[in-house]
Amino acid sequence: MKKGLVVGIDNYAGVSQLFGCVNDAHSVKSVLERNSDGTVNFSVKLLCGTGASESVFRTELKESIRDLFSGDSDTALLYFAGHGYIEATGGYLVTSDCKSGDDGLPLTEVLTLVNASKARNKVIILDSCHSGMAGSPPASPHQSAELSEGITILTASTAEQYASEQNGAGVFTTLLVDALSGAAANLVGDITPGSVYAHIDQSLGPWEQRPVFKTNVKSFVSLRKVHPPIELTELQRIIEFFPIPGFEYPLDPSYEPELKGRSEGMPVPNPENTRTFAILQKFNRVNLVVPVDAPHMWHAAMKSKACKLTVLGEHYRRLIERGRI
Repeated sequence: MKKGLVVGIDNYAGVSQLFGCVNDAHSVKSVLERNSDGTVNFSVKLLCGTGASESVFRTELKESIRDLFSGDSDTALLYFAGHGYIEATGGYLVTSDCKSGDDGLPLTEVLTLVNASKARNKVIILDSCHSGMAGSPPASPHQSAELSEGITILTASTAEQYASEQNGAGVFTTLLVDALSGAAANLVGDITPGSVYAHIDQSLGPWEQRPVFKTNVKSFVSLRKVHPPIELTELQRIIEFFPIPGFEYPLDPSYEPELKGRSEGMPVPNPENTRTFAILQKFNRVNLVVPVDAPHMWHAAMKSKACKLTVLGEHYRRLIERGRI
């Protein structure tokens, strides 16, 4: 069972208003609820502070977080978009009823609830200013994070930085939704917290807000499943085509289905070989395979060259050989 609490707060009683957090929360809820094939993923509870008649108060947020991390679910995920606040005593999630910032929900209280949770995987995603403080001792945000096993924290910025909005949406959350929609998927269609962070980290330059990633896990959980770029049955054939490390798969013109470009005497397309070549070309498109001594796979076939696995291809060959995929 996967549980998610998604919070977005635009409306504040005593601090400046925000404009994209509620929309961000709806976007995150939408992408988390189902996998790309329509199957159920997270059961999501949504809290939104859109105006005076719909607010998220400190007590409500704390109780909702307590409920989220109670029980023994497989994965419990908290997403928060709104104001963040930091001072010497630590960081805070600022709720609609706050008049300063230090009257918000302390990140230390959130972490206490998460550390005590029996959920196998606990994921905290914060799109708020100074959110990189989460998981660090208040006295020194530069010390190591205090996380029990199974916890992952992903934040929009460091403890010292502000989280930016652009075109009515958080820069961080836009990249987060992009990652969860498939940009961060591996070749079997799994999207993990690590791959989400890698996507966001690569997308933000050194002069922009820097995302923070803290974790204490033995293995990453899949946050969402998308349709893989290669069918599993085809991917598993990699050990058939490349039985040992460093093997070069020989090609010839019979692998190329097109008749154009053939010299007289060249072998005609062989249906079995062309089916194999179609899979090898898919491997090539996702950087598993490269042609040997040829600029493209077509040239490798027409000039009777070969193809070989890339470093990534060798990695997946080992995974399949060992029964990991």
